[in-house]
Amino acid sequence: MSSLILRRSWNIRSPHTRTRLFLRLLSSSADSQFQCAPVTGHSQSVSAPVHASWAKKNDRSFSHCNGHWNISRGLRFLSSQAAAAEAASTCDGLTVEGIIANNWVIYDENESDWKSHASAIAQSIHLIKKRLRWKKLMPKLELLSEQLDKPDLWDDPARAGMISREHGSIMGKMKEVNAFEQELLEHIDMIKLAREDNDAELESVGASKFSLSRHDSMKALLELRRRIKEKELEALLAGEHDSCSCFIEVQAGAGGTESMDWASMVMQMYKKWAEGRGFGVTVVDEMPGDIAGIKRATIKVDGEYAFGYSKAEVGAHRLVRISPFDSNKRRHTSFASVAVIPILGDGFSRVQINESDLKIERFRAGGAGGQHVNTTESAVRITHIPTGVTATCQNERSQHQNKASAMAVLQSRLDQLEMQRQAQINSEHTQSLTDINFGSQIRSYVLHPYRMVKDHRTDYEVSDPDAVLQGDIDGFILSFLSVSLDKNDEEDV
Repeated sequence: MSSLILRRSWNIRSPHTRTRLFLRLLSSSADSQFQCAPVTGHSQSVSAPVHASWAKKNDRSFSHCNGHWNISRGLRFLSSQAAAAEAASTCDGLTVEGIIANNWVIYDENESDWKSHASAIAQSIHLIKKRLRWKKLMPKLELLSEQLDKPDLWDDPARAGMISREHGSIMGKMKEVNAFEQELLEHIDMIKLAREDNDAELESVGASKFSLSRHDSMKALLELRRRIKEKELEALLAGEHDSCSCFIEVQAGAGGTESMDWASMVMQMYKKWAEGRGFGVTVVDEMPGDIAGIKRATIKVDGEYAFGYSKAEVGAHRLVRISPFDSNKRRHTSFASVAVIPILGDGFSRVQINESDLKIERFRAGGAGGQHVNTTESAVRITHIPTGVTATCQNERSQHQNKASAMAVLQSRLDQLEMQRQAQINSEHTQSLTDINFGSQIRSYVLHPYRMVKDHRTDYEVSDPDAVLQGDIDGFILSFLSVSLDKNDEEDV
């Protein structure tokens, strides 16, 4: 039986799997003689009189030397063999693409069918590769590597840092996906080895950390299935700036006081959503309405992938309800517009702002805020003269703090403007605030005569608008990201 296990192990491409097999075998067969078929194809009888831990301590290896196997050299050999492999596969040649082609039925996670788990994992790997545009990653990585090798790269530290970070990010993504793929194929190998010929000995060989039992491999497959689902979600956020923090801007549209109240409700919805996700939320600017609500407001959302999620909310949001501001209790339709701007950071900013291009105005803040805020010229409005882009902040107590916040907003707006100019599109990051009325909405919130929230881009809808207005918008965000990604896919993996 030991010779059977050892002969099988040579057929496994994964060095990790083969190493585990060898160490298990040495650990359980300290004084055994077994027949081995090395890679060279020559069969010879070799003794393994050493325990695995003793062999490791004394630097023995799998290579035959004086009647023994030298463990450390063998491990290095197996590692080099795996590194040279062009495509990961099981010992019988099964690949991730092959698993998908087999169309194994995918059951719920509670089921104990290993093929179901393997198929679900393979589908997730395929989707992740598709979303990362896998075929384009390697050429892009090679291009970045060439740029990093240029001797004059660090003459421009900001650009060098950006290239270096992008190179590292792509390397990390590729390494992670390859690791998932290799882990899946290893577990399949383990299960097949345990099943073949009713190999009870292999399934019950000891109870150490190198256990090869089918039960453990099934548990590992299920855990891998759950882990890769999380990565599949992250792959939705594979845009260039998706990992950035962002500003969310809400502006009241057509509808007067009713729309100003609606704009305030929308802003509160985003605050609660962001806080629920663990993002930091800071009010940067807020202009109160004449009677109720807000005319406009800007919040800063701090956290990884804040922009990636929030960008799904860009557009006009429509409310239908019986207005509390109408004494005749008539039904009103109101609009609020949402814009989302990524905060690129110093190393990624695309526009350099010159002080001479700025017009800085100081004025008294409006609305609630206390005597100091309303009686001193602490509010700041900054205009970038060449583009006409403005940024205002009045929520801080000091003029210095308001100026710093306004400059941060202005920088992000100018960066976004430059990205739009270069890409010749503006739908990916934000859209115009000038057409906030009928026909332009991305989502409708109906409170009367029925209750429903529906996204017109994806047809995703829920019948509990109260929960949505309390920040439960993840379903809308994820459905939009999935649909928009499918529409933009130009090629399969």
